[in-house]
Amino acid sequence: MFRHRTPKGSYECTVSGLRWLCERDVILKYHFRNWDPYSQLLKDMQYTQGGPLLDITMELGELEEVHLPHCVCLGTNPSLRNEMKILHVEEHGVSLEEVHEVTRFHAKILHPKFSPIGPILRLLSWDVDVHCELMLYLTVKRETLISRLYLFPWNPSQIQAVEQQEKSHGSSRFLISRPEQSFKLNSSFRLNIPCSTSINPPRIHFIQRDTTPSFFKAIVKMTGVDIEMELFSDDERTVWKEMVSHDEYVTDTRSTSAVSGAGRPAESSLTGSPEQQLRSVRTEFVKRVSGPVLNELLDRLLQHTVINQEEMESVKVIAERTEKARDIIDMVLRKGTESCSRMINLLGELDHCLYTELQINSVGVPT
Repeated sequence: MFRHRTPKGSYECTVSGLRWLCERDVILKYHFRNWDPYSQLLKDMQYTQGGPLLDITMELGELEEVHLPHCVCLGTNPSLRNEMKILHVEEHGVSLEEVHEVTRFHAKILHPKFSPIGPILRLLSWDVDVHCELMLYLTVKRETLISRLYLFPWNPSQIQAVEQQEKSHGSSRFLISRPEQSFKLNSSFRLNIPCSTSINPPRIHFIQRDTTPSFFKAIVKMTGVDIEMELFSDDERTVWKEMVSHDEYVTDTRSTSAVSGAGRPAESSLTGSPEQQLRSVRTEFVKRVSGPVLNELLDRLLQHTVINQEEMESVKVIAERTEKARDIIDMVLRKGTESCSRMINLLGELDHCLYTELQINSVGVPT
């Protein structure tokens, strides 16, 4: 359960991805609901879930706007905006509401009335690209390394379910790079780890699930090696690669402070000034942000006068992605709190998945 009290302004929860706009003080609480009771209904209607199902209650005041997070990639098919609706779960059935506006990661509703609600997408075909989530957990037992790589359409409620499940096993999460493209629903993927003795299952189908997401479980019968991972699509194209250094996993899995992710309660997100928060995630930002997001971030920082034209041009000529990322974040850090706050909010708009996993806390920080 999440509960927030906010004055007039625009806000976002870093855990759920929910955004809201209010003209006066409000108190709202909300929690994730399971899509499972409505899965057959969605099939009959020829729709599929497009994001988390949220049960929202207003304890004080009303919202002018609510922005529900979705996982649909609009870049490959902008017409999908017209196929998105909002499902309302009511006492005696369900109803559909038109979306006022669909942005890259959110579906906007004006003057919302609340019941359990969530974005759904009309399935005219299976040719739908969605943003994905990859979560890696490692466990070291004597001379054996066990890895679990979860692959599923981005959904903060499922991120939370994975983290709760893994926490009960005492496993450590390792932050890994993201694929630079979206994946097609109903496609399948296989994982290759050269030093592993087994990987199960052989393939994972990339579909919306009502249960905790599927994962590849790999066994490595040694612990002194770097772990190379490669994900292949249906047509055997490499869609993602990662390497986990043996120094990193031996150190982290023996540490008492496992890396946790976006599924933590909102109160455990990073605290401190925007400048302090941005500085604390600098290393992971440089490691994980994609090239396309960096280019868009540069343009938006210029648009909001955080940087000037000369500064933008000096960064654009840098070919290496990590160097470009390092230059951008250091440039903004030198400009103080207001600029850091602006960059945090822009990152939330451009790559909500990374923004969430970095645990940057913008609740209470106007957008």
